[in-house]
Amino acid sequence: MHQRRWLNRLQIEDLKKGSGVHSTDLLKSDDLSIPLNQNARIIVVTSGKGGVGKTTATANLGMSIARLGYRVALIDSDIGLRNLDLLLGLENRIMYTAIDIFEGNCRLDQALIRDKRWKNLSLLAISKNRQRYNVTRKSMESLVFSISALGYNFILIDCPAGIDVGFINAISPAEEALIVTTPEITAIRDADRVAGLLETNGIFNTKLLVNRVRPEMIQTNNMMSVRDVQEILGIPLLGVIPEDTHVIVSTNRGEPLVLQKKLTLSGIAFENAARRLIGKQDYFIDLTTPYKGIFQKVHQKLFGL
Repeated sequence: MHQRRWLNRLQIEDLKKGSGVHSTDLLKSDDLSIPLNQNARIIVVTSGKGGVGKTTATANLGMSIARLGYRVALIDSDIGLRNLDLLLGLENRIMYTAIDIFEGNCRLDQALIRDKRWKNLSLLAISKNRQRYNVTRKSMESLVFSISALGYNFILIDCPAGIDVGFINAISPAEEALIVTTPEITAIRDADRVAGLLETNGIFNTKLLVNRVRPEMIQTNNMMSVRDVQEILGIPLLGVIPEDTHVIVSTNRGEPLVLQKKLTLSGIAFENAARRLIGKQDYFIDLTTPYKGIFQKVHQKLFGL
């Protein structure tokens, strides 16, 4: 970990000397009171298989952590196919991307979009289209290190689907990983492959988020249980998210599930997973118990809302 941070520092110094990125601007910020922070937790959210809810998980976990008082930066690293801005309702506010930073067209703080609802949450999109720039591991590492230097406590990287060069670039700055999967054999096999690639690239601190769980199908033996999934993958469990039709409504509104006034079971599950991610002890929701409002009361006690 320390070696990777040191390499990033050297890369930033090289960039300051003028080799490519206008990093004298890259490290500028309008908020001069922000202390430099070399201890940000850099977590890549990945899956291997697309369509398992990885971006939804990134948006809800990031928002939940921000609501707990931490400074959070979300990076949509999918070149040309970004969706994280839509889930956060920030699509109309993106004027610059990381590519603009690399090309010297803007400063880092101009490309980082602050959420108006929770100003300690920021979003950075890598690119608007696929053709403009060839993002490299070195540029990705330098970018993430620069963001951590602005005082963010958590940096969540929304990794593109697949295991090609985009995946390698996205995981290169990370020191931790969250693998999102569903209780389907194809998704689990891809998650297992991704776990191996993460270890090959030096990322051993990995956690598992099982999404779109349907208890009624598990009870009829038509879906693998969470325990089955965990035993197959052998990865510590961070959270279990039930299937929720409200995700569609949430996406269309650009409002993460965790911001709804009346939380659904999945919204509460995301909040609990976020609390475990920052190191707090929290319960795993019993998906076999019908939701009758008790979790809403627990949420009010935890967050005072």
